[in-house]
Amino acid sequence: MKKLFSVFVVLALVLGIAACNGSVEDNTLFWNIGADPLTIDPTLNGASDGGDVINQTFEGLVREIDSVVYPGIAESWVTSADGKTVTFTLRESNWSDGTPLTASDFVYSWKRGMDPRTASEYAWIWEYTNVVGSLETIYWTDVCDNATDDCNEYDDDGALVGTDYSDDKDDETGLTVDEQLALVGVKAIDDLTLEVKLVNPAAYFVSLMAFYHFLPVKQSAVEAVGGEDGLWAKNPDLVVSNGPFVLVDYTAGEGLRLEKNDEYWNKKEVYIEAIEGDFVDLETTAYAKYNAGEYDFIPAVPSMMIPDLMALSEEFYAFPLLGTYYYSFNLDRPEWQNAKLRRALALAINREDITEALSGGQIPAKGFVPVGFTDNEGKDFATESGDYGMSTGSGGEAEAVTLFAAAAAEMGKTVAELKTYLDGKVILYNTSEAHRMVAEMVQEDWKQVLGVELTLQNQEWAVFQDTRKAGNFDVARGGWLTDFMDPAGMLAIFTTGNAYNDPNYEKAAYDALLSESQSTTDMALHFQKLYAANDMLMADMPMIPIYYYSDVMMAKSYLKDWGRSVLGSVDFTHAKLER
Repeated sequence: MKKLFSVFVVLALVLGIAACNGSVEDNTLFWNIGADPLTIDPTLNGASDGGDVINQTFEGLVREIDSVVYPGIAESWVTSADGKTVTFTLRESNWSDGTPLTASDFVYSWKRGMDPRTASEYAWIWEYTNVVGSLETIYWTDVCDNATDDCNEYDDDGALVGTDYSDDKDDETGLTVDEQLALVGVKAIDDLTLEVKLVNPAAYFVSLMAFYHFLPVKQSAVEAVGGEDGLWAKNPDLVVSNGPFVLVDYTAGEGLRLEKNDEYWNKKEVYIEAIEGDFVDLETTAYAKYNAGEYDFIPAVPSMMIPDLMALSEEFYAFPLLGTYYYSFNLDRPEWQNAKLRRALALAINREDITEALSGGQIPAKGFVPVGFTDNEGKDFATESGDYGMSTGSGGEAEAVTLFAAAAAEMGKTVAELKTYLDGKVILYNTSEAHRMVAEMVQEDWKQVLGVELTLQNQEWAVFQDTRKAGNFDVARGGWLTDFMDPAGMLAIFTTGNAYNDPNYEKAAYDALLSESQSTTDMALHFQKLYAANDMLMADMPMIPIYYYSDVMMAKSYLKDWGRSVLGSVDFTHAKLER
């Protein structure tokens, strides 16, 4: 009898466990993330795929869903009458390890982001927060000896030549990094009160705090042995987060698993128990898996399927995005330093053909800043800027041929010699059917209109990012989505030294216009400077705008209440699976 009772107990336990596991799996979202993110450390991340994951695992002061800004870790906030002090009152909340999250965690995280020793690709964005001391911190420079005024010399590759005169002090202020960080206008008044001082008011400041760079990270996790360079965020044994989900497994090149965070402050409104995310960057493969029922959500579809899906599928979604798809010239290479040549190549591209082929709601670009930003008078910034003589169809071909001949003369070559000079140069893009299609169409336009034959090369996403950042390219695909609702969020990436300035465009007058736009409280003057900067950028053409982004995705009809940021990140915080 005891033996029989034991069998019943064991059987009950097994069935109970199976039932629990079944319940979790039935409430598991299967999501193709796309490419394997380079990092999912909020401070270090600079790509949309990483941002999508971070949006599930971390939460900032606020959370923006479908253009509405909701309280996040901040329960409320107050802005002073002069607009220069923002005080956030934090709710009581915990990290995923059960320890309290405090205002000091934000102070640590933000100073880490702007600290030049962190070398975050997104440190530049602090200039546009207007936080006191942040500008001086991100531009902290030490190449001279403050006592002797002797300065370092570098060769063309940036390598030090001769004596190192750096003295761990900023060449202008004489402050160490830590002394400069101490002057930053971010302060924990107490555990639940965060005070932020601004040089000038920034109307978009609170909404900007939803962006992943400003999300809190826990110092002990960041500094854990084995977690260097952001690796802590991919290691389930080290990661600590504060969002609706927590990472429990990560396999490079394959995928990850997230599970509901029981320590999340609003866990009662998180309905999905787990998320299985795959790293499949081929749209055709992911689309086939979606149709086979293996995925509930995919972030892209094959371009050739878009027209039919738009017409026939209730599971297909297309949203406009405040961002631009473009090609960067490597201005460090002599062949691309002629402005007439760059403009000739830009005019030779038929953008209407490209967007028609993509058929995903993209808009042919006439400038770098997309439609959707309003100026101080409520007018659309891109529309007011004009088209800069850019035809979206074939109307620019004749001018392209004329400019190409003029460029050849300026470069001391015949037209035939310039064609030969450019033949074999490479258009670099990351692996994707859509990127390949665009590259092939640009390649063909340049061949047909100008007689120039460039070759194509694709690389996997992580490799491509490293190659482009190192400047090892001729012409490279680029894409940028704004991080805040101001044209500066687009234009700023082409300032000298910006981590996303892929062409390595350097122009002091352009830098000054962007800086002056941020240093004024006069919004009319702010936009006057931005219009001038936009004009300068389009005149110099360090990149070729191709189209303004749209965001296409597919979600099963039983996936309810998922959301997305107006800037493009998907959000499963309140999503439900009603299979």
